[in-house]
Amino acid sequence: MKRYRPYRLTLGWQILIGLALGIVLGVVFYQNKTAITAMQNIGTMFISLIQMIVLPIVVSCLTVGIANMGDIKKLGRIGGKTLIYFELMTTVAIILGLIVANVFRPGDFINIHSLHSQDISQYVQTANQAKHNSGIWATLMGIIPTNIFSALSTGDMMPVIFFSVFFGLGTAAIGKQGKIIIDFLQAVSEVMFKVTNWVMHTAPIGVCALIGVTIAQMGLSALLPLGYFILLVYATMVVFVLVVMGLVAKLFKLNIFTLLKVIKDEAVLAFSTASSEAALPRIIDKMDKFGVSQGIVSFVIPTGYTFNLDGSAIYQSLAALFLAQAYHIHLSIGQQITLVVVLMITSKGMAGVPGASFVVLLATISTIGVPMAGLTFIAGIDRLVDMARTAVNVVGNSLASVIIGKSEKEFDEDKAMAFAATFDRKKA
Repeated sequence: MKRYRPYRLTLGWQILIGLALGIVLGVVFYQNKTAITAMQNIGTMFISLIQMIVLPIVVSCLTVGIANMGDIKKLGRIGGKTLIYFELMTTVAIILGLIVANVFRPGDFINIHSLHSQDISQYVQTANQAKHNSGIWATLMGIIPTNIFSALSTGDMMPVIFFSVFFGLGTAAIGKQGKIIIDFLQAVSEVMFKVTNWVMHTAPIGVCALIGVTIAQMGLSALLPLGYFILLVYATMVVFVLVVMGLVAKLFKLNIFTLLKVIKDEAVLAFSTASSEAALPRIIDKMDKFGVSQGIVSFVIPTGYTFNLDGSAIYQSLAALFLAQAYHIHLSIGQQITLVVVLMITSKGMAGVPGASFVVLLATISTIGVPMAGLTFIAGIDRLVDMARTAVNVVGNSLASVIIGKSEKEFDEDKAMAFAATFDRKKA
């Protein structure tokens, strides 16, 4: 006799329910300061829980992966492939955003002066600080930590990755003596993945609070004038994932829908929280189980967190042309090519700063003659488009780990098929 097993909602469905409930709460408690404060604090606590586990996972997994790799030439080859792939995909994303903006011209359908402006002083301050510390030399120097504990305390990802790579190579170089370090860090990563599973039980509550506070502060009515622009952003990102990423995946004999099936819960989590960090621990775990070697997963995905922001690149180019059109500023082909180059540079130099996409726009629009005040009119919807671009970033980094794994012949096809099949059984 077959035992009855009660149906349990997957994490993805739980998060979507939390998202819907958050929208309802946001409408009900519109401009209610007490409710906004409560939801803001609950959402912040959830993001803090995620941030608590991200760096220990990155350090432990990356160090173990590099130590097991043990070959600095191989690491250099993987690093080179990874950065070239990131740059190519980001450039395609920027160009796609420009093409869509030129074809559909969303800025022609609004009166920029009829929109409600928002305070962007925090972004201006961040942009000024980022500009002061920008440039190739400043970026390169910022990667090397003078104090690893300081980098860990501030959550600065690239210096942590830099240290972990060298620590892993050093561990491999001392031979058998390094085994105790590898075993210890392997145990640390397993413990942190277990903690991640516990933290994920609170994800629906955190998502509910985060979207609730956004709607409560802004109100649904504020979305209507910019509805076409928001819809165009979302549609462009869907096209990028299904068509551009789909073609790249097919080139490497991978079905993009198989990958999306495997990471759907993490994509939903990234979308609803608008935080790549929220999905990063589980994505590292998922890609390892999907058949990509631990060393490549642990290197590619955290690095992509800074350098492979496809969703952000699409939004930045689309938003720049949207504002130019709204102000009736005509941009020639030459000016748009310059915009592509500027976005490629500024997006890499400011990827690690808070509100990076908005900060990049602040640093970019002045080069095409758009008043900085124009950003005050789209600041209110930044959270909503941030949800979409974060989800695309997560999908892009997951695909990148598989592509690099396949190029290095460190992708287990049988393991991938077996792991993907478990999701079919869950659905059944």
